Amino acid sequence: MPQDPAERRVTVTGPPRRTGPTSGYYRPRTEIDEQTTLGHTYVRSLMRTQLRAALGVFTVLVLLVGPLPLVFAAAPDERHPEWLVLGFGLYAPMVLLARWYVRRAERNERDLVRLVEDR
Repeated sequence: MPQDPAERRVTVTGPPRRTGPTSGYYRPRTEIDEQTTLGHTYVRSLMRTQLRAALGVFTVLVLLVGPLPLVFAAAPDERHPEWLVLGFGLYAPMVLLARWYVRRAERNERDLVRLVEDR
């Protein structure tokens, strides 16, 4: 039986499909690169943890520096208590606080990289 000339074969093309065990699975790095909703969630999660650490450091810093005027006002007749309080009572905790914050921020970033690279 002859074929109708209107019924010809057509080749349909489209984007290549993934085959194998990773079919339908997007890696988190791809999600971040393509700025999808999931990628945005990953980045927002990192930003939220970094903000939480920064607010914790800021709170401790306010608690350290905030009462200093009261300490200086309580001992006006002492000879230069400011230098002792600032040098020994404030400098060391601030250095420790800064070190803690940097280590925490690096750990948060390392956790995100580990998640993105599927390790």
